Amino acid sequence: MPMTADDIKKLLNRLFPWRHARLNHKFKDHLFRFLFREKKDLLSLYNAVNGTDYQNPDDLTIMTLEDVIYLGMKNDVSFLIDGSLNLYEHQSSICPNMPLRGLFYFSQMLQGYVDQKKLNIYSSTKVSLPVPYYIVFYNGTAKLPERSELLLSSLFDDGAHTDEGNLPGSEEGAHEAEKSLHQSENGTLKVKEDLHKDAALECRAVVLNINAGYNMEIMKKCRTLADYSAFVQKIRDYQKEGFGAPQAVALAIDYCIENEILADVLRRNRGEVTDMILTVYNEKLHNRTLREEGRQEGLLEGRQEGARRVNALYKRLLEDSRLDDLKRSTEDPEYQELLLKEYKL
Repeated sequence: MPMTADDIKKLLNRLFPWRHARLNHKFKDHLFRFLFREKKDLLSLYNAVNGTDYQNPDDLTIMTLEDVIYLGMKNDVSFLIDGSLNLYEHQSSICPNMPLRGLFYFSQMLQGYVDQKKLNIYSSTKVSLPVPYYIVFYNGTAKLPERSELLLSSLFDDGAHTDEGNLPGSEEGAHEAEKSLHQSENGTLKVKEDLHKDAALECRAVVLNINAGYNMEIMKKCRTLADYSAFVQKIRDYQKEGFGAPQAVALAIDYCIENEILADVLRRNRGEVTDMILTVYNEKLHNRTLREEGRQEGLLEGRQEGARRVNALYKRLLEDSRLDDLKRSTEDPEYQELLLKEYKL
């Protein structure tokens, strides 16, 4: 019996699962952590960012929070060296809330540090803590300067109007996030004097643009970071030429191996890196996800509309001094519905 077109499609999908693969939107973050999982590579990155020349990887004490359970958050890389507590994180989109996340991370890490060192924070003797530094490595497509900063104080609500409709990823949200960034001048961080200077808390995230062509001094001192940037850019270049995700990734890997860009990593871990970058498009799962998201949005809209009607009812009952009806409506759903009909709400 000859194979039908549907049979052929199923066979091809089974034999070549990457045919309809797309780029995993988190692949740059996963690859970044994969490349800097070893102490020697992390030390090279630290030296490049700070202009130091530490040689012994054992000088690093890794403190990465793989999963902060109560918040369900993950960071990229955090470590102690020479009296400083460093938090390194990768981002491919502008997120003005990074300082708040940094505050949560540092709180957890410092608590762990205090417990590990058995420090008594209730004694009359001052405890000694490492100096926290928060670096965000950015390689998204939005135009950012080489070095900028995000401040926790920019999130403090001073009573001014805020537009909650600007969601992360939207054009408006990206614009608002860019306004939260304060460009450095001559490598020196600049803090706006009018940003809640009397607030009790501040957390500063230094954002380094690691796209190709940016922060070349740092790139020269850390080959792994430079190669990572070049590899990501090569995938983008091939996609701009019209190649699909699987082809663009395969061509970028071939190109980088031939040109000694992450060559050892890509030769040894080609399959793992490919799996990290690509995600198979599952049409049924995608449609099911869209339906579930639609259902959740519908439920949310229904709850919001219901709350609006009930609040309007309470307001009308108060205006008409019908306090007994108001009390009964909070206890009797059927009676509440009658009142809603009465007021045509």
